[in-house]
Amino acid sequence: MSSVQAHHSTVRDWLEAGERERLSPLAAQSSRARRDVEEHESDVRTSFQRDRDRILHTKSFRRLKHKTQVFIAPEGDHYRTRLTHTLEVTQIARTIARALRLNEDLVEAIGLGHDLGHAPFGHAGETALSHALGRSFRHNEQSRRVVEVLEKDGAGLNLTWEVRDGIALHSKVRKDISATAWGTASTLEGQVIKLADSIAYINHDIDDAIRVGVLEDEDLPEAAVGVLGATHGARINTMVCDLIEHNWWATGDGMPPDEQVIGMSPEVLEATNLLREFMFAHVYLVGPAKGQDSRIRFVIAQLFDNFTQHPEGVPEELRRIGEVRGEPPDVSVLDYIAGMTDRYALKVFDSIFVPRIWSS
Repeated sequence: MSSVQAHHSTVRDWLEAGERERLSPLAAQSSRARRDVEEHESDVRTSFQRDRDRILHTKSFRRLKHKTQVFIAPEGDHYRTRLTHTLEVTQIARTIARALRLNEDLVEAIGLGHDLGHAPFGHAGETALSHALGRSFRHNEQSRRVVEVLEKDGAGLNLTWEVRDGIALHSKVRKDISATAWGTASTLEGQVIKLADSIAYINHDIDDAIRVGVLEDEDLPEAAVGVLGATHGARINTMVCDLIEHNWWATGDGMPPDEQVIGMSPEVLEATNLLREFMFAHVYLVGPAKGQDSRIRFVIAQLFDNFTQHPEGVPEELRRIGEVRGEPPDVSVLDYIAGMTDRYALKVFDSIFVPRIWSS
């Protein structure tokens, strides 16, 4: 046995010991992480590091690079995609977690996996799938299904409970980024991701909307700008610093509040919600970001109806997963369409519904 091999068994122990010494007593410890199926531990990585790596290497993660954030298939290299959004969320969350002495590896794993279940065409695709299904499609629930069921040909990734909990409970309600209709993540790290998600998309969506010509800087509400700042960087910095300062109790220094939930200060929360509502009124629900909705709904509806009537068109591995689990056929159809990238959904639609020109 080489000297490197001989010392490998101590690396994870050293990392876990470092967490116990360095992290807040309120932080999640990887040594206490729970999996549904027990595994032999890695010699050189903690449980949360393994989860991060498993997510990073999935097909679902790679597909995020061709899924819409806000503007459908924009021309130009500098608009956000679902992948770049995911990376921005993760970076912001790690900054917050590091300052609060929380577990950065857990934050990173949740951040990388939180949008794996997003449908093609952004939130317009999510709404279209809800119409096709006749019930609500929730990308956070689909993200959890991706990691628990669909990846590895139906075996799932066997991620820790802490990562799956953070993925499932990162979504917000319309009016208040601090509220949720699905419950609050059990770890402070999961709660950080929920707010980092909002910080990222509100600010980068403003940036993209200005780039595409939908907004100008002076259009932003003065009340929000006065609190958060007049530039992209200033607003992110204000929100991040506020989260750190307002939640200093999470470091273990001082008495924590009765309700140990990560949140913004009232002033910054009000300004952030105002900015988010402004984006709904002036970007998300109008103009270029909304102009393709009827076409997207048509494409998704046609694909859903076609594969419901012809389930043999759904990839065999997805049909097999549904059959083994005893699920209705439309669940496999949903898995197939939700997993599509924008361009692949249009390619499949074209191959089924657009007539071919005959030539001799």
